[in-house]
Amino acid sequence: MSMSVSEKFSGIRSDSPEPHLFSAVRKSLLVISGGATLAVLSLFFTDPVSPQEQFILGAVFCLAAWIVSRQEAQWARVALVMISMALAGRYFSWRIAQTIYGSPLDWVASVMLVLVEAYAAVMTFLGFFVMVSPVRRTSPPLPKEEKECPTVDVMIPVYNEPVDVIRPTIFAASQLEYPLSRLRVWILDDGRRKEIEALSGELGVGYLTRPDNKGAKAGNLNHALGKTDGDLIAIFDCDHVPLPRFLQKTAGFFLNRPDLALVQTPHHFYSRDPFERNIGFGNQVPGEPDLFYHVIQPGMDLWNAAYFCGSAAVLRRSALKEIGGFRTETVTEDAHTSLCLHDRGYRSYYLEEALVTGLSPDSMRDLIKQRVRWCRGMIQIFRIDNPLFKKGLSFPQKLCYMNAIFYWLFSIPRLFFLVAPLLYI
Repeated sequence: MSMSVSEKFSGIRSDSPEPHLFSAVRKSLLVISGGATLAVLSLFFTDPVSPQEQFILGAVFCLAAWIVSRQEAQWARVALVMISMALAGRYFSWRIAQTIYGSPLDWVASVMLVLVEAYAAVMTFLGFFVMVSPVRRTSPPLPKEEKECPTVDVMIPVYNEPVDVIRPTIFAASQLEYPLSRLRVWILDDGRRKEIEALSGELGVGYLTRPDNKGAKAGNLNHALGKTDGDLIAIFDCDHVPLPRFLQKTAGFFLNRPDLALVQTPHHFYSRDPFERNIGFGNQVPGEPDLFYHVIQPGMDLWNAAYFCGSAAVLRRSALKEIGGFRTETVTEDAHTSLCLHDRGYRSYYLEEALVTGLSPDSMRDLIKQRVRWCRGMIQIFRIDNPLFKKGLSFPQKLCYMNAIFYWLFSIPRLFFLVAPLLYI
């Protein structure tokens, strides 16, 4: 039986904050266990709460929330989670014991409403688990000797995007601050356009194409893997412009860490999506991606579950070859590839530093199309490569992936929440 990657490299020293990380994991498990215990105990509290007691509980909850937002205090975050679990447990004990009654039709409608409320509670608690202790990493330096730096192939997949969108990305990638002898930039043209080939020659970068479009973006990347030989693969969508220091900040993580397969950075957007433009609050309200890239991904990093987002990332070639390349079975090849890497025992890091800036979907049609693809892909992963049955994943990793998958079922409970008042009337 072949050894897992974590077993193979268990004796290798690393300067990354792993001891602190695993200590935080143990503490978090204790905290969550304590919170679950508190939630169970709350089921036995049946005395009604007076208005004065409700006011005190609400004040304590708001105070803990304020401390978390102002100081990032770990103890306050844990207290807030435990209070939330206790109150939710008390609510569901009342909800199940005292509100399900009436005619058969009333009973069915009431049970359905409890089930969708339970979905909301499960998603809330999974969110608590994911975000209990976000990891904030700092970049290790690159070696002073040029020959000690890993070789990097920068890949920019393109299909039918306008040349004026692609050009800034290619130009920025060719200007990355990294030893030139260790760096090669490639345009992966699935549109087989003469103007893109001419652009690659103009900017002095490599040009790769293939006779078909099998496997879409993942197939395009896999074809390029067979034509290149760099130690690391940096991937940028054609509308994501990297900052010059991108590789300086990310490539150093892979030194003395052969079990590290992925370093992901946030997707920062300089254009506003249709919602942000129509609401008109400017920078006063965080954009939708900020929750994922600045809260959820750092939280999943604690559990070694931060996953590839398709762009603004660096991956290890040998790890990709071990799992057979980028996954083509689903339309979300990025998350699926990460799942397979984690299943093989590889690690992933998340560096919460905006090193790439790109374009948001310009129209509501494009935005909905993007979200539908994400939803389809995550449901496909659940159906054909269910994380719950991946033996190489730890239990926390399974919870993190299930949180990402179950989120996309939100439309069904929301629909019932809209209909429930009419059924009651």
